[in-house]
Amino acid sequence: MLGVQESLKVIKRGCHELLLEQEMTQKLEPGQPLRVKVGFDPTAPDLHLGHTVLLNKMRQFQDLGHQVIFLIGDFTGMIGDPTGKNATRPALTRDQIEDNAKTYRDQVFKILDPAKTEIAFNSAWFDPMSAADLIRLASRHTVARMLERDDFGKRYRGNEPISIHEFLYPLVQGYDSVALRADIELGGTDQKFNLLVGRELQKHYDQQPQCILTMPLLEGLAGGDKMSKSLGNYVGINEPPEQIFGKLMSISDELMWRYIELLSFEPMSVVDRWKAEVVAGRNPRDIKVAFAQEIVARFHDRSAAEKALAGFEARFRQGEMPEDMREYPIEAIKMYTVPQILKHVGLTASTSEAMRMIEQGGVRLDGEKISDKGLVLSKGQEVVLQVGKRKFARVKLV
Repeated sequence: MLGVQESLKVIKRGCHELLLEQEMTQKLEPGQPLRVKVGFDPTAPDLHLGHTVLLNKMRQFQDLGHQVIFLIGDFTGMIGDPTGKNATRPALTRDQIEDNAKTYRDQVFKILDPAKTEIAFNSAWFDPMSAADLIRLASRHTVARMLERDDFGKRYRGNEPISIHEFLYPLVQGYDSVALRADIELGGTDQKFNLLVGRELQKHYDQQPQCILTMPLLEGLAGGDKMSKSLGNYVGINEPPEQIFGKLMSISDELMWRYIELLSFEPMSVVDRWKAEVVAGRNPRDIKVAFAQEIVARFHDRSAAEKALAGFEARFRQGEMPEDMREYPIEAIKMYTVPQILKHVGLTASTSEAMRMIEQGGVRLDGEKISDKGLVLSKGQEVVLQVGKRKFARVKLV
């Protein structure tokens, strides 16, 4: 196990906020494995790289010798969204939750070490809880503190309704930390309030309060907006190797470093060396290739990563794509969809034709077929678009 300061460097890599660093140091000093809790919604999403930011940090804790608790919120999953406003979080049956848990395991163990992962369901302690127990739990927090949460406060000031169940959600998440005796809880920046509730509840139950580590939301391929399937700016972990490789090669040189910090398992000493080499004149494309291969190998294997690179090189260096294709700089005053760009650069006569060509599988981006008619490009991206066998354009949004 690494020393305390070396461990802190790994833990803080890419993190948005660590609360509190002094307490974290004290927890690390005895050299004993810590219990690291992370909660997940049981709706079984098709994971993309944005989802893996937390999973990567969990793996780093495992590599440091700590025990990760992968908590599935099946108790709250069976309730659904109490306001009825979130259609993406419907009430689920026990069978659906169990199926979704299996889907999670199939995906997350491409990153996590199963031997160092404890899977828990919060129904284990909430199903036996009586109404009186829940009321006692609710007495541990005040309405004034709940209204400190940004979305609750805004809705209260705007005279918008807030369900009582919604106030219970942070308490339920917080009590999970009590039940699991968590030393550390990880979450996205949007979860900070709920993580702090867990910390306060542990004090009420005479436990040492957990430290909190929040991780940033990963930007999409074009930068700016967070990675999202609905925006078409994502890399799915179950996508074919060539598609993962091609998408990662399309990110800007600036965004590349952000991705490497949050997604790569290379030590920061290696990353710092790469940055120095680029400043000294090395082509950042070389770094991007190494990073893209690492990600492909993680979700497929090393052979698939080598084949993806070979295919990419064949298209761009062995003449499968013309080297003298026309370049089109476009002012990125707003987000552009691929169909809009195809019309703009003259590869199709209209956006409707472009969408038909995408539906028919006749459009490629950096050599890979695309199927998303809403795929968005924005400032900083430089890609090669192809329609049919002979129409090419190199597009850069500036």
